[in-house]
Amino acid sequence: NGVEGIVAECGGACACATCHGYIADSWLPRLKPMEEMEDAMLSAATERRANSRLLCQIALEPGLDGLEITVADNGD
Repeated sequence: NGVEGIVAECGGACACATCHGYIADSWLPRLKPMEEMEDAMLSAATERRANSRLLCQIALEPGLDGLEITVADNGD
């Protein structure tokens, strides 16, 4: 999605987990369910939490205006 501060080395292909982030709990029900590939990539991510998502896999749409995320520390 081209957001400053989110690395996304794979360019949004769900192949690296460098865009790992945490979604505010109140926003989780508004997101489309995580697909199997995203879940597999997150299984290798450090500090995975129940609210972890790969930010490149979230399609930004008007209903998500104001979405609250925290970018995970990817060890850089």
